[in-house]
Amino acid sequence: MKALTWHGVEDVRIEEVPDPVIEQPTDAVIRVTSTAICGSDLHLYGVLAPFLTPGDVLGHEFMGIVEEVGDEVGGLQVGDRVVVPFNISCGHCWMCSRGLFAQCETTQNTDQGKGASLFGYTSLYGAVPGGQAEYVRVPHADFGPVKLPHDLPDERFLYLSDILPTAWQGVDYADVGPDGTLAVVGLGPVGQLAVRSAQERGVGRVIGVDLVPERLAKAAAAGIETIDATDVKDVAGALRDLTEGRGPDGVLEAVGMEAHGNPVAAAVIGGAARLPKPLAKVAIENVGIDRLAALTLCFEAVRRGGTVSISGVYGGMADPLPMMTLFDKGLTLRMGQCHVKRWTDELLQLALRPGDDLGLESLATHRLPLSEAPDAYKMFQQKADGCLKVVLHP
Repeated sequence: MKALTWHGVEDVRIEEVPDPVIEQPTDAVIRVTSTAICGSDLHLYGVLAPFLTPGDVLGHEFMGIVEEVGDEVGGLQVGDRVVVPFNISCGHCWMCSRGLFAQCETTQNTDQGKGASLFGYTSLYGAVPGGQAEYVRVPHADFGPVKLPHDLPDERFLYLSDILPTAWQGVDYADVGPDGTLAVVGLGPVGQLAVRSAQERGVGRVIGVDLVPERLAKAAAAGIETIDATDVKDVAGALRDLTEGRGPDGVLEAVGMEAHGNPVAAAVIGGAARLPKPLAKVAIENVGIDRLAALTLCFEAVRRGGTVSISGVYGGMADPLPMMTLFDKGLTLRMGQCHVKRWTDELLQLALRPGDDLGLESLATHRLPLSEAPDAYKMFQQKADGCLKVVLHP
């Protein structure tokens, strides 16, 4: 089969790889009908090279048709249409029984000190072949895949794999009610779904922050107040000015480790990624840093006693944090990989509603064949051609 494979920093290719097969009785094989490039995939494209091996199949947002099932899958049949959560969880361990599916103890990568395995996301998370491919083996298919009706477009359901529940969880963690204000920093795919999720959840006021005109315009079209970070010298000050001098009650960070605003950190991170793999691993695991401009903005902007919800992916082990600010302001921080199945039932019902209130079908700006994935990665990374979200079709 054809799949998108990693070969080095900013080097991904479409190659022929072996077809997946049933390896465990709880496996299924899925024929992929749609897969997407996630902002998290860009971290693999540029930063997390030391934890990848040439030939690794990328991609963790995918859906498709069940082609084969193991003897112990149950509940799935050949021909079922499903979307697959990006984290692989068993559904019955101590963590899963508490809704902490991203920390599943059955698939936890204890040798790496990391949580549940993820599709297509480095040796840190199990080196499981991903979904930017024609077919995928899905472990724990007795729990993970979500059955779907056949009469609505793929894009109504595709984002249930990751970015919709990630956005929903981020809003939930921010803990802002109908009388409060939520600021969303970063209006990429997760940020766009976060502002709409906040509206759906009845948050009183939502303000979006970004520096890409098309992203600001898309949020504004959904009725969101916006701040253009390229026009405002002091974004935190502007957010305080809009909230009676206090700052938003909650701030959702939807940017992650490669934020704009710190060229020195960018150079250090880029240099570490290009070191020989053993040295690079040691550097990242012990003294790795992130580009923290977006995160520190959140700490500055949120009101005293408020909450910062971190949905952007971070991986630094030596990040300097403004502890005086965090302590003095009495902030609550919530963060982490999304526990996808925790939110599936309510989000599936929202996705099925007439009208597409969350804008799922209109989120993608580019729909391309899988064969064009290498160029799509570059376009997405550079935010070229107004690229917000890429959906690939094998």
